[in-house]
Amino acid sequence: MRSKDLLSISDLESHEIRLLLADATALKAEPRQNTLAGKTLALVFEKPSLRTRVSFELAIKQLGGEAIYLSPAEVGLGKRESVADVARVLSRFVDALAVRTFSQGTLEELAQWARVPVINALSDTEHPCQALADLLTIFEHKGEFPGLKLAYVGDGNNVAVSLALAAASVGLNCTVATPKGYEMPAAAVRQARALAATNRCVFNAVNDPAEAVKGADAVYTDVWISMGQEAENEIRLKAFAGYQVDEALVSQAKPDALIMHPLPAHYGQEVAEGLLDRPQSVVFDQAENRLHVQKALLADMLGGLLMSWAA
Repeated sequence: MRSKDLLSISDLESHEIRLLLADATALKAEPRQNTLAGKTLALVFEKPSLRTRVSFELAIKQLGGEAIYLSPAEVGLGKRESVADVARVLSRFVDALAVRTFSQGTLEELAQWARVPVINALSDTEHPCQALADLLTIFEHKGEFPGLKLAYVGDGNNVAVSLALAAASVGLNCTVATPKGYEMPAAAVRQARALAATNRCVFNAVNDPAEAVKGADAVYTDVWISMGQEAENEIRLKAFAGYQVDEALVSQAKPDALIMHPLPAHYGQEVAEGLLDRPQSVVFDQAENRLHVQKALLADMLGGLLMSWAA
């Protein structure tokens, strides 16, 4: 990796993403190894989680290490104690930090002061570990990325940004459809287009869900109202009317198109009731694959190298 940390999916080169996916595949086939015996991962969370906490705790434990969970009340980043001091103290105790935070700025400050790797387990701008799990899921079901089309419909949020950048990095065509006013940040759009041009694929940002989904090999959505946005509930529900992924919208994709969602899902909002129970749905594969890609990431960052990294 170009950095000791993973703060953005763009911290990974295209070939590094592919090697991580190869490692994740190997670890999925042979899950329990002892490559990180004696290593400790601190989970520093400012917001609650199901998949992120469980997958990271199991990832380090299945590789022979240990995890320590630190709740908001126990840490109080920037309130009870300065971010810099938390980073410096934890660096004396643990081998890596996985941080789930409201602000990318907090994550970057932790990385600035920490002497150990810092992993973005979710921030307001990106969710790189989710994007890696999404790529692994698509690869498992569809094979190589070039020639495929991924459609994302919904909010241009942290999940959309990491997904778009990850897709462009591996040559996967991607179209993101959002309501006006809820687009991906302009800088992220420019970056995705530049990566796509480099990797001989196409990235498009549009406002029409049907345009995005037409001929897609995978249709992806995420919540319209993220944690911390509850005050915008009524405004967002009105803005996203017409952006629900339902039978009618999915019918415009390829007949065997995957249906994807990072979970948790708000049924009846971004996704229709029952749609995630269809055979095409791979949402629980995505959830499981968080474990495998995070094991690969930890193995690389903490020295438990696999064959694909030694190649």
